[in-house]
Amino acid sequence: MQAAPVQVRATAIPSLTGALRAVEALLMSNGQRTARRNAWNAVLEDRSRARARAEAEQVLEAVAARTS
Repeated sequence: MQAAPVQVRATAIPSLTGALRAVEALLMSNGQRTARRNAWNAVLEDRSRARARAEAEQVLEAVAARTS
């Protein structure tokens, strides 16, 4: 007599981001969700521009120090 085949299911554990988005979808309307996402993207872009500006400033200061 053979044992019945065992079915194994692999269920992925949701990522933290996915879980937060699911909670966000339950708690907020589409407009609020879009506004929050747009605001966060704006924050990330501001950080990126600030980083680029700081790097450019360092390069300009290094060039100025080398020529003086």
